[in-house]
Amino acid sequence: MRGWWQDLTDLVLPADCAGCGAPRTVLCARCRTTLDAGVPRRVRPVPEPAGLPVVHAVAPYAAEVRALLLAHKERGALVLAGVLGRALAGAVGAGLGEGGAGAGGSPGRGPVLLVPVPSARWAVRARGHDPVRRMALAAAGELRRTGVPARVTAVLRQRRAVADQAGLDARQRLENLAGALEVSPGGGRLLGAGRVVLVDDLMTTGASLAEAARALREAELYRPDRGTVVYEAITREGREERRTSERQERSEWVHSAPEKAVPNAVGRMLRAAVIAAPRDSFEINRN
Repeated sequence: MRGWWQDLTDLVLPADCAGCGAPRTVLCARCRTTLDAGVPRRVRPVPEPAGLPVVHAVAPYAAEVRALLLAHKERGALVLAGVLGRALAGAVGAGLGEGGAGAGGSPGRGPVLLVPVPSARWAVRARGHDPVRRMALAAAGELRRTGVPARVTAVLRQRRAVADQAGLDARQRLENLAGALEVSPGGGRLLGAGRVVLVDDLMTTGASLAEAARALREAELYRPDRGTVVYEAITREGREERRTSERQERSEWVHSAPEKAVPNAVGRMLRAAVIAAPRDSFEINRN
């Protein structure tokens, strides 16, 4: 009911721009362009947690973009879901197009399955809506509009309570989220139907996406209909091998977390897409 009422008031009542505060418009042309014209790029936090999938983001988490995400998530500005969903769809498309292969290991094989990173139940109750799932639905609609078969596959759920992430550093966030997510019963079979892309509104330390990826890999590993099609490999998915002469440069941005051998499904490469990430995580700023 709260979501329906918010949608109605967003359409009827005048409001200021959620991004910059411009009067009498929920989203001004300049702030809309900030998202619509954003070029999705690869992002990596420093330090980068082991198991983090390949992540693409549209814009730095600052200024108007930060204000728009907070307005949608915390203040219930549901009318923003459409433009945020289009931006997220752009990040998904960039990830699927990198290297000519999608998340399922081959180009164009099966639908794109957008898997939202779940919010804590208490957060969803407090906000009155699930912002990431709402944006994922909008992104799936945008992808279908452009000819990409896509749907939301919300198979992740929390299996234990976690503390509020605000105020925690990178290591504390990893410890807080370790083992917190799981795939719902039967969800593993759904994951085999297409190319899987984890989606979230924001990446900061990468802890949430790394934990979500772990849960998906675990579901793939133990699916009874797949057998034991796994191998032990270092989790550096999609990470390009640098030439010997570039090793010093590479060492400056590769994560400092210890190498971990984890099971991966053969031929399965997870991708992730977010709207925003810290400015210094964009690879273009590291050259």
